[in-house]
Amino acid sequence: MPTLIGLMVAVGVLRASGFLQAVGRLFGGLAGKVGFPSELVPLVFVKMFSSSAATGLVLDIFKTHGPDSYIGTITSIMMSCTETIFYTMSVYFLAAKVTKTRHTLAGALLATLAGVVASVILAGMVS
Repeated sequence: MPTLIGLMVAVGVLRASGFLQAVGRLFGGLAGKVGFPSELVPLVFVKMFSSSAATGLVLDIFKTHGPDSYIGTITSIMMSCTETIFYTMSVYFLAAKVTKTRHTLAGALLATLAGVVASVILAGMVS
């Protein structure tokens, strides 16, 4: 429970400080070049830490663009295709007393990238 509270507080601080918008601007140009909407860059980063905090960003995206828009469709698919990497690793590895994580983080980041790419492809197919 303390891990979840810490993650939610940290994401709230990042949102309020404007850091997530800065990350979106920083990576938005690169994301735009590969066909990924820059508005979703902060969501990708927040989702890796907390699904609850990402849900707050999803609601903001739905208010701005609508749930049936191309960006809303990508958002919906991406939320179900990706995992909260750092939360899951911290909770399960702590509970199982795992100390050598080996290639877990690299594999999880690769799987998240695959989920993000799949969400853009699938949203393009249904739009």
